[in-house]
Amino acid sequence: MNKRASSLIAAGLMAIVFTCATRLSAGPPLICHAIEIGQVQTLPWVDLNYHRGDGSYNLQSLAKDTIAILDSNPAVLVRMETLRRATLYARQDPQAAKELLTRLRARATEAPSDARGALARFDFGYLAEAYKQWSGKGEPSPAAGVDGYSWVKRAIQERGNDPEMEFAAALITLTAPNDDHREHVQKAMEGAKTDALLAQNLVSRFGGETMSGILTAHSAGR
Repeated sequence: MNKRASSLIAAGLMAIVFTCATRLSAGPPLICHAIEIGQVQTLPWVDLNYHRGDGSYNLQSLAKDTIAILDSNPAVLVRMETLRRATLYARQDPQAAKELLTRLRARATEAPSDARGALARFDFGYLAEAYKQWSGKGEPSPAAGVDGYSWVKRAIQERGNDPEMEFAAALITLTAPNDDHREHVQKAMEGAKTDALLAQNLVSRFGGETMSGILTAHSAGR
């Protein structure tokens, strides 16, 4: 990283955190904003206003379909969008929601302590945090009391350098920006210089000229 990129990051982080905080009114960050994944296959597109019975998707297949996609070993960004869509479906069917969470918990608990097992722990943690952000149904989330963020942090430790997981952690901590949040953002930005799709999502989510300038400086400093 060159000095210009370093100084831009230092100067820009606080501005980015402020920008993020001002966007919270747009809705829960894990479920109200789609993750850009290109043409990769995931669950069928689901509208934010989806209600049970809309369309033709069978909610009884949610756990099976979601886990099949996750087990195909897609990139973390694809996992995030898959779990976002799964959450929108799950909030319409308590039984489907509980089944998916239970199966992902078992999968995470039983997975080996290695980089591949870290993905299972990430999936459970991210889903738990997404579940806790749904609203408007009048009943508690089935993930109430689950510290999904701690599962995601464990996954990051096991994976080592994974900027897409850092991006996920930055979104989870967006509601209470602190040192951990800023560190996740910085590590995600550092990885974006070699991950075009991550860079696109960073600009989309944290946005504006500050982020674009940082990523441009990163690219120039390679």
